[in-house]
Amino acid sequence: MSFKMQRVHLFHTEVEDKPGGIAVKLKKLAEAGAHLEYVYSQRSATKPGVGDLYVAPLHGNGELKAAREAGLHEVSEPIVMRVEGDDKAGLGGRLTQAWEMAGINLHGLVMSVVGGKFVGYATFDTVTDANRAATILAELGTA
Repeated sequence: MSFKMQRVHLFHTEVEDKPGGIAVKLKKLAEAGAHLEYVYSQRSATKPGVGDLYVAPLHGNGELKAAREAGLHEVSEPIVMRVEGDDKAGLGGRLTQAWEMAGINLHGLVMSVVGGKFVGYATFDTVTDANRAATILAELGTA
């Protein structure tokens, strides 16, 4: 089996929790030619009427300028890793169990399978946990 895990450099902004709140931000990025692979949003648990929007990747001066104009800025947290590889029945269970046995507490996890390949995003509490998780994933790939 073949696996790859890499850090995702996230950009964040707050959005109004109303129809179009996210669209107005994403439109600016689309107009700059951004090809986003990661878009995550949720309502704020502490600020009524506000949500959080995270996107990645952004490249080049045009995309970065559009991001700034939309209020987006690069953030170091949460620590998100993109995970991809060949799919096999039970892989998600084996992987998360291996991370559990190593004492790694996931902050979040989203996985999808298309055409025999999986891709997902795992969010970790610390860079140390993310690095340990990557090592475990590599070991599963050679097992």
